[in-house]
Amino acid sequence: MTAYTDTATDASLPAELLDFLPCPTPNRWVEAAMKNPALLMIDHAQCEKKAASTAMSLMFRYVDRPELLNKMSQLAREELLHFEQVINLMEERGIDYSHLQASRYAEGLRQHVSKQEPQRLIDTLIVGAFIEARSCERFARLIPHLDETLAKFYRSLVRSEGRHFEDYLSLAERYADRDGVKARIAEFGEFERELIESDDATFRFHSGVPAES
Repeated sequence: MTAYTDTATDASLPAELLDFLPCPTPNRWVEAAMKNPALLMIDHAQCEKKAASTAMSLMFRYVDRPELLNKMSQLAREELLHFEQVINLMEERGIDYSHLQASRYAEGLRQHVSKQEPQRLIDTLIVGAFIEARSCERFARLIPHLDETLAKFYRSLVRSEGRHFEDYLSLAERYADRDGVKARIAEFGEFERELIESDDATFRFHSGVPAES
């Protein structure tokens, strides 16, 4: 898997996170984001809510894993706080919160998760790490193009999403041998690269390259 390279964000993102991602967000996605600020914020709110739901789901499924319970409980609370912050910013900007069809991204990764334990848990944690890492990278890509209020908020999210990425990755490495985790990260990295770099008919926070109209 070829490491991420993008000098626009290298200075603001942890090296471990940059090494983890297989590719940078294409410039065409950033351009589309700037043309669809309301849509971006609505989907961002939904992503925060889904992230909290994912953490809660892991807590209910793996009740015998105290380290997981502790980290996912903290993560769920933080994601819900982010959700509240996004919808408050939306209200200030006159953006109505409404339901959007989810992007293909998360489901595109999860379809490769093993159905057998304990690999199912490891794969789910790796997918969580990719989602958090990509979120962190996209916030960093957007910051230079935003007004000061939103840029300040996104800078705070870069720090927190970076911690979430580390939490998911450290849990995966705790419950499986490092070489096995590394191999699965490489596999999921190729799936993630395809989702990020290929044409996507629907613009969302985690969508691929906007298809040419």
